[in-house]
Amino acid sequence: MMGVTEPRTTQDGLMDDKDVLRDIDGLITEEHALRAKATNPGLSDDERARLRELEVRLDQCWDLLRQRRARAEFGLDPDAAEPRPADQVEHYRN
Repeated sequence: MMGVTEPRTTQDGLMDDKDVLRDIDGLITEEHALRAKATNPGLSDDERARLRELEVRLDQCWDLLRQRRARAEFGLDPDAAEPRPADQVEHYRN
């Protein structure tokens, strides 16, 4: 079973918005493939666990992208944004 994808980094160790969006696209592609398989013939336990990992990782990526964009909007360095722990991202209140 594959683990949660770790954030990729650029040569200088930072991800820009395009990198985050590229990661999101890859995660969504894998998520869609698993969801399509879920209906026929169904997912194995490992695949269900991977789907949950993808959901968490997507939440983290979207959160990072929102942080980066908010920092840029207010004249702050978007590269100072950091991925938040899964526990924190998964327990936001709406």
